[in-house]
Amino acid sequence: MFAALGRLQKRLKDWTIRHPRLANWVFQPAETIAEDAYAEVNRRMFSLWGEQERMLADKPRMTFYHEMIRRKIRAGDRVIDLGTGTGILAAFASRQGAAKVYALDHSTIIEDARLLARRNKIENVEFVAIHSRRFKTDEPVDVILHEQMGDSLFNESMVANILDLRDRLLKEGGRILPARFEFYCEPVQLSDHGTLPFIWELNVKGFDFGSLEQYQPEDREYYFFSTTDTTIVDHFLCEPTPLMTIDLNTLKRSDLPMEWSMGLPVARAGRMDGYAVFFKALVDDDLELSTSPLDKGRAPHWGFLILRTGQLRVHEGDVIDMSISADKGWANTDSWRWEQTVYTTEQYRDCMYEGDEPLEDEEDCPSGSGKVPLE
Repeated sequence: MFAALGRLQKRLKDWTIRHPRLANWVFQPAETIAEDAYAEVNRRMFSLWGEQERMLADKPRMTFYHEMIRRKIRAGDRVIDLGTGTGILAAFASRQGAAKVYALDHSTIIEDARLLARRNKIENVEFVAIHSRRFKTDEPVDVILHEQMGDSLFNESMVANILDLRDRLLKEGGRILPARFEFYCEPVQLSDHGTLPFIWELNVKGFDFGSLEQYQPEDREYYFFSTTDTTIVDHFLCEPTPLMTIDLNTLKRSDLPMEWSMGLPVARAGRMDGYAVFFKALVDDDLELSTSPLDKGRAPHWGFLILRTGQLRVHEGDVIDMSISADKGWANTDSWRWEQTVYTTEQYRDCMYEGDEPLEDEEDCPSGSGKVPLE
């Protein structure tokens, strides 16, 4: 009986660890700031073989990293592999001729990495069980190698961790691999089986739920979800355009705008159900990694976010005037806010400009519809 209870307890613990928000609440990490709290959840989550298996089985991911390292790691390079996991990227770098690889990980998976390196005769790799922010070395390195991208790009503390190492330990002219990213937030129509209207939009066989609109939830997580199921997306309504493009070689944290607005011309008519959030990592013109739900060669272990909106009918040539903000930073998806209004081309032009000057008073602009609550 006690053995069965022990197994049940372990299963519950492992399940909790796989759900970072719940784990963060259950385990109560000692750190008080959000990045340190995530670091503790990260340490537990990536100790699990299941998480490692999903990454290793992701063929586009592994092909991208293998080819990037083949092209960009030079003989004699000193390399930091941030979040080494099973050590496979450190092994790729060693086999490419790196003089020294510091393989950092603060989870217990690093013990498996040490074993795997010995069995695969990997040399010049020093495995260090430490969080990167506490790691030091006597001389700067040539390369920071990482896979710190979350489903929404920023939500695994990529910017904080990489910029910390870059500013402390990367030599002048050193390289970050990968460094260049495009961040997308694309209006989408979901498929028939993927569409998820707000409850107050529903009328099920004559039973109307509209009276619930006045009680819209305050829980921020209600308004978005993450999924790996690409079949829920029917099509993009606009030509995909990056909301942000960043380069970790030169980025300062203050460079990231906390609020962004764009007018997105509708290229394909349909029903707007929300936004798909995804990213691309760019190395060369012929080498990139994508998590777009509509890219056939996407890396499948990453999810993508759907930011829910009220359902809006849009026509080719309309403009979706969207804005999105993150008052606690892009790493904290719970702090994201978004809203949108749909205009005809003429309405958008008249609303935004009078002659050559932007209008300051928008009271006379068409109101559109479908705003997601900001509070």
